[in-house]
Amino acid sequence: MTTLQLTLTPEVAASDARVREEVARQLSVPTEDITSIQIRRRNIDARQRRILVNLGIEVYLTGEEPCIDTFEDLIYPDVSSAPTAVVVGAGPCGLFAALRLIELGVRPIVVERGQDVMQRRRDLATLAKTGVIDPESNYSYGEGGAGAFSDGKLYTRSKKRGSVEKTLRVFCRFGADPKILIDAHPHIGTDKLPVIIRRMREQILGSGGEVHFGCRMTELILEEGKVRGVLTATGESFMGPVILATGHSARDVYRYLDRAGVLIEAKPIAVGVRLEHPQQLIDQIRYHSPEGRGKWLPAAEYVYKAQSAGRGVYSFCMCPGGFIVPASTAPEETVVNGMSPANRGSRWANSGMVVELHPEDIPETGISVEEHHSPLALMYWCEELERRSYLAAERSLRAPAQRMTDFLKGRASSTLPSTSYTMGLTSGNLHEWMPEFVTKRLAEGFRAFDRSTRGFISEEAQLIAVESRTSSPVRIPRDREHYRHILIDGLYPAGEGAGYAGGIVSAAIDGENAATALASTLQSMR
Repeated sequence: MTTLQLTLTPEVAASDARVREEVARQLSVPTEDITSIQIRRRNIDARQRRILVNLGIEVYLTGEEPCIDTFEDLIYPDVSSAPTAVVVGAGPCGLFAALRLIELGVRPIVVERGQDVMQRRRDLATLAKTGVIDPESNYSYGEGGAGAFSDGKLYTRSKKRGSVEKTLRVFCRFGADPKILIDAHPHIGTDKLPVIIRRMREQILGSGGEVHFGCRMTELILEEGKVRGVLTATGESFMGPVILATGHSARDVYRYLDRAGVLIEAKPIAVGVRLEHPQQLIDQIRYHSPEGRGKWLPAAEYVYKAQSAGRGVYSFCMCPGGFIVPASTAPEETVVNGMSPANRGSRWANSGMVVELHPEDIPETGISVEEHHSPLALMYWCEELERRSYLAAERSLRAPAQRMTDFLKGRASSTLPSTSYTMGLTSGNLHEWMPEFVTKRLAEGFRAFDRSTRGFISEEAQLIAVESRTSSPVRIPRDREHYRHILIDGLYPAGEGAGYAGGIVSAAIDGENAATALASTLQSMR
């Protein structure tokens, strides 16, 4: 086996035959001597006008046996008779925690407030028709969590949490395209994720675990200062140490923890809008060509960040070829998020464009929050902003919107471009109800982004409000090494809901780490 690094044009990289010819040329061997080419890494270099594709490959010649990964090394034994643990939440964190528990010989009992992923599809179709939010089954609650109906991006900037490759291999084990192991920015797609998530659940059940839907945790069972299990809204109780993986939108859980005296603390968040461009425009400016992506390149994406008055302004969860969806979880709030199918084939690109907000910033924003020193202060602040968005949208799931150029001039938009947001838009002036703390920094960020990528500011782009669910507004303190609560034995806060992750991969890794710590503790008690 020989390893090579190739730098090719997009047209050549898209042709297996031409890649083979280039490999043969570099190795000075006939093409017929090449029995297999395995791509191990791929990324697009769009920094210059001449777009290039970098490939890291393994080449196998005559007589050499290619290495084909079947993911059979991921083994999930029967844990029907094993000690139990409760996993609250069936998002990426909870599902990966449950699978890791099985690997380590612990029987998981998963309790999820929402519905299974296929029922969620039907509930979301009903939402699109009626405009009425189901508070227990929506784009945030249910099997797969918010990640099930999002862009399905599978990368994280943090390399300290654990093995990203292990996470990707688990996805492949349950049906994801193995190309996610080689792409620099791997992506599954909101249309592919539900089947993969269902297979994960089937594995949990097949190994002897339990999964309960429509089963919202109402409180922890506490005995002598130790968590023994959970009580649920169905009246059932489930016993065992608890991995709390409820996601960043489970605000009732935060309220309960605060009432119960569990230590929680406010943490910084980021709020703003969804910014939607025509995908063709993003292709043109990112690929430096009036023709856009052409035949050989994927839908272009971007990452932007800047500083404004001491706070970060940045793009978040960019969805090329995607859609904007209603992410509200309760009546009388308007929240938006983005998602993309696997082919990223829509006419629009969208991204969260958000401003960093710290607890001490609340007085400066002009939004009054009682008990602004409470650990829940930023949660209360977001709830008020979402109510303002709801009122600006004429008390519906229509979303307030404004052309980007009008936003920068501080005036309402008389007309709006076409949009992927099927619930509809209400034109207005976001400056009238969003805090200046946010709008001023967004405007400065947009101008900075346009300086680095001319054409980013466009009359055809529009701001759609409000993006307020980027991360949890609180953190549940824990011993970082052992993933145990500082004060309460038997509680393992994990993932985005606990304030320790920011996406599918980081949440999955954190769930695995929590499961490893829990299993280690059980083992030491035997």
